[in-house]
Amino acid sequence: MRFSTLLSAFVVVATGTTGVSAANFSTETIATAAALNPGNFYGAPIRPWNVGHTPGWYYGNGKAPIGIFSILDSVFCGLLDILPFFHCPKAPHNPHPYTRAFSNLNCGCEDASYLTYGLVEVVEDCQAMCESISGCIFYNTYHDVYAKGYPQFTCTLYKKVLTIGSASYCGGQHQPDGSINHIINSEGYYKSSPTA
Repeated sequence: MRFSTLLSAFVVVATGTTGVSAANFSTETIATAAALNPGNFYGAPIRPWNVGHTPGWYYGNGKAPIGIFSILDSVFCGLLDILPFFHCPKAPHNPHPYTRAFSNLNCGCEDASYLTYGLVEVVEDCQAMCESISGCIFYNTYHDVYAKGYPQFTCTLYKKVLTIGSASYCGGQHQPDGSINHIINSEGYYKSSPTA
């Protein structure tokens, strides 16, 4: 409770330069925005290959998935712009070139260099997310079939270049409806000129 009060005060102070008003956001929305930080893996502390995982955010122009609290739309991004942890993707002035490491696999990556994961509509949106997260140099997209019923791509970000050898998460998690998920259309991309 105290954290939310302090964060609300911060937001009120910060509105002078951005024009965003704290009155537009509930305490819950502010707390959700504050959870998008590196210490919380940007809202996704449980990695997607572990049981109990939930995407930390949704970014795209499609219909936002039910149950995802951090929907990166223009209103929520206005709030994120005044917080120090996470900012929505913007077209970079000099985007990094990316090279495909692998494609069309039936397993996603697992690695200790995990940064966060969320959902996107198209692969290019995952690249935009990688560009917006400090330290991201590799992203992996795939369809997690049956996992929580999300039709979007899973977008997982990492802070080191991975290879096909890291693609070891093939699903196998039991779902509430009794089905077992599996992975399809897994692709991995790395920044051709990685930067710190």
